[in-house]
Amino acid sequence: MMKTTLPRWLRRCVLFATVLLLSACAAPPAATKAPPADLITINQQAVDALLQSAPLDPSLPMLVASFVNLDVLTESSRLGRLFSEQVSGRLVNRGYPVIELKLRDKLFMKHSEGALLLSRELRDISRKHQAQAVVVGTYTASTQFLYLSLKLVGGEQGNLVLAAHDYAIPLDANVRALLVN
Repeated sequence: MMKTTLPRWLRRCVLFATVLLLSACAAPPAATKAPPADLITINQQAVDALLQSAPLDPSLPMLVASFVNLDVLTESSRLGRLFSEQVSGRLVNRGYPVIELKLRDKLFMKHSEGALLLSRELRDISRKHQAQAVVVGTYTASTQFLYLSLKLVGGEQGNLVLAAHDYAIPLDANVRALLVN
């Protein structure tokens, strides 16, 4: 029997090619799926940031409106209502009295003007409940993120924005499901 010896460099090439082929056949590592965004914590942090620059009297009540779609200011969603509930809860936990009112239809109007406009009813409601301010929020979705703006508006001061905070949330399946009415 005749024994053939391959040159050392050729044996290394064969070994390298074998390793390469075997690694190509191996199953790819499982893609790690990102956990859903922690919406409660994200919204609590947004309220905390808003309160840092807000000139508020902790003894006077506030109102919280449903977050609305920036493109259609007369529309909210399950997400908008949920976020307003989370914001309201955080304000209460921080020691601010919050009056429970569902103001969505009263607060936002005149989409054709392209700006958030608070109605005269806001001033009336604020006066009636002696509310120092109203927290309003808008959201808009892109392909990857939901962008939110949170504002503290003084009803008695002619709808003056007292404080604002902008933030973004990854647009995962959970957030997309909440955007449906």
